[in-house]
Amino acid sequence: MATTTLIVNPEARGGWPKRKWPRLEPMLRNALGPLEVVFTKATGDGRPLARAAVARGARLVVGMGGDGTASEVAAGLLEHLDGSHESEPTCAFGYLPCGTGGDLRRTLSTPDTIEEAAKAIAASKGRLIDAGRLDYTGNDGKPQRGYFINVASVGIGGLVDLYANRSSKALGGKLSYFWASFRATLKYRNAAVRVRLDDRPTREHRIYLVAVANGRYFGGGMHAAPTAVIDDGLLEVVLIGDLSFTEALQLGRSIYKGEHLALPKVSCTRARAVTIEPCDPGEHVLLDVDGETPGRLPATWTVMPRSILFRG
Repeated sequence: MATTTLIVNPEARGGWPKRKWPRLEPMLRNALGPLEVVFTKATGDGRPLARAAVARGARLVVGMGGDGTASEVAAGLLEHLDGSHESEPTCAFGYLPCGTGGDLRRTLSTPDTIEEAAKAIAASKGRLIDAGRLDYTGNDGKPQRGYFINVASVGIGGLVDLYANRSSKALGGKLSYFWASFRATLKYRNAAVRVRLDDRPTREHRIYLVAVANGRYFGGGMHAAPTAVIDDGLLEVVLIGDLSFTEALQLGRSIYKGEHLALPKVSCTRARAVTIEPCDPGEHVLLDVDGETPGRLPATWTVMPRSILFRG
């Protein structure tokens, strides 16, 4: 039995893996050795497929697709770890990037070609990195649990995801997300929320965005958390306050360069746990979890130190 499972999103980047699979498969088998290959059929499939792979004895599970696919695969591994008695993961995680955003690739310094990324996985001994657990309100109003390895935000980010994921992404990752961000800026209204960091006092804010970051990039190349460290046992909390439309445009110019932390309505701190709830319980404030929109506030983010054995 192959001890490596490759989970492929065939529709990533407009169906690129599906079109290129006859050429990709032999190259990947040559680089990674014996492989069990499974394909996702719908959004969300990566999580149960990864969980099932670990149950079958996989020692390495590799996600191939965009940030959403990688997040789903990692979530399956984290869900297994959460439900086991293991103190550290026994199954490693790898990533072959072929999406449009590329944020996780930037965060993990993964090579940007499939062949080079596969070679990096094969050569890697693995390193332990942190992840995040997210308990939130699903789109159906019921409590849900998710996981993230990069960034999970609340505010305008959820609306950006809706626009970006409904687009053809024909412009490529950065331009697609930039256009989605511009559309969302025209529509979004800053939300009033209560924020609690660890055991510190709860504070009320009117927010444009709160990014709770394990990694550094999101939104197709935005350098949202430039000082985040992926293996320090902490989450970086970047709070962007009550921006005007003009200030939001200024943010758009600075966040790609990671220069937004100097702006007057932006703050940055670190915490192990973050709880955010809307001041108005009837207001739906959307979440962004590694490029997807699974639900809304109220939500609690909790760091999971050394919970992913990353190879790449």
